Amino acid sequence: MTGPGSRAPGSDVILERMMALHPKIIDLTLDRVWRLLDALGNPQNALPPVIHIAGTNGKGSTQAMIRAGLEAEGAAVHAYTSPHLARFHERIRLAGTLISEDALSAVLDECYVANGAGNITYFEITTCAALLAMSRTPADYTLLEVGLGGRLDATNVVAEPALTIITPVSIDHEQYLGNTLAKIAGEKAGIIKRGVPCVVGPQPDEAMDVIEAIAARHNAPLLAQGQHWHVAAEHGRMIYQDERGLLDLPLPNLPGAHQIDNAGAALAALRYLEKGEIAAEAAVTRAQWPARMQRLDSGALAEMAPGAELWLDGGHNASAGEALGRHLASLPARPTHLICGMLNTKDIAGYLRPLAAQAASLTAVSIPGEANTLPAEDTAAAAEAAGLAAHVAPNVRAALSGIIQRAPNARVLICGSLYLAGHVLRENG
Repeated sequence: MTGPGSRAPGSDVILERMMALHPKIIDLTLDRVWRLLDALGNPQNALPPVIHIAGTNGKGSTQAMIRAGLEAEGAAVHAYTSPHLARFHERIRLAGTLISEDALSAVLDECYVANGAGNITYFEITTCAALLAMSRTPADYTLLEVGLGGRLDATNVVAEPALTIITPVSIDHEQYLGNTLAKIAGEKAGIIKRGVPCVVGPQPDEAMDVIEAIAARHNAPLLAQGQHWHVAAEHGRMIYQDERGLLDLPLPNLPGAHQIDNAGAALAALRYLEKGEIAAEAAVTRAQWPARMQRLDSGALAEMAPGAELWLDGGHNASAGEALGRHLASLPARPTHLICGMLNTKDIAGYLRPLAAQAASLTAVSIPGEANTLPAEDTAAAAEAAGLAAHVAPNVRAALSGIIQRAPNARVLICGSLYLAGHVLRENG
């Protein structure tokens, strides 16, 4: 805590203090957020026009594509996302630039002081800090990515966003959101606001029924894939069509067939915002989103395996496993070996099942520094149950070394968790 005229401590110090402000990491309610935002002067009411994005998979990629499109037409864009990979600063982008250390430390300290002795979770107080920083920096748009769920997520405090988006919904975080698609979709659709249009990506019927019912209750127009807009890959290009006409674009630069649907949602949002073809093409060619089938072709880990093809992906649920399996199947044939670490809250069997047919082996690791990591031995056992030859290694470096000794020209995919991906990016340098 600082006094008038004194300098805030470093962001790492303040973030560590914030971890102790609530006994639980996740405790879904908005009461504590409203209390702190009120103490801060309600910065959520002073944001540039907000695009609010919820969903199980594809939120980050869709946000990245929208940002690329808006910025290509000269817009200044705030963006908030979570979790971070290497540094907390990645969560907050102010008018196109990652928040500086000084600005982050100052706004975190201000929130810590304003919160006083009140209980508040780490995600809640840091989200308030992001909203405060964004409210004080001029920009044309604000992109807010939901952390968990939607209805009770700390980002769900903007009364009148310009647009909401719901990317594909699937089973994940059942302990917080419910154990059926209908319950989970209801939580995601909690971001829908009265009269505000909502772009909807492809959904299972059970989820779509809930989203449509909630939208009708709020008189919120839907812009849904398969109804109001269509997108598909054709002859090595991406074709998007809506009532405004047809766009013939390059395939998304973010790899994976699932990025076609994410790109479609981004384009639907950009078209609603009346952005043109410059924005549309930039959305699919300039988006940057690390740890989504990211090729690691330089750095310390890449140098360990000069003959290998090294990839990193942070997907961590059954739907992500299916998308990853389809993408691996589409790549040129090459022996593929997995290095996998997961959290103990995830459906590891559902994640590994679609990957088993595409990989020759899996080397399991525990995620460094994560209390909720699934022990490597348990991951290896799940891999064996899925039909994969399984190994255990003490860390990613040792896992990679073992694979390269057995297959120096392999394709190696490090996967299973964004927390593992963040560790890998830090280690790779």
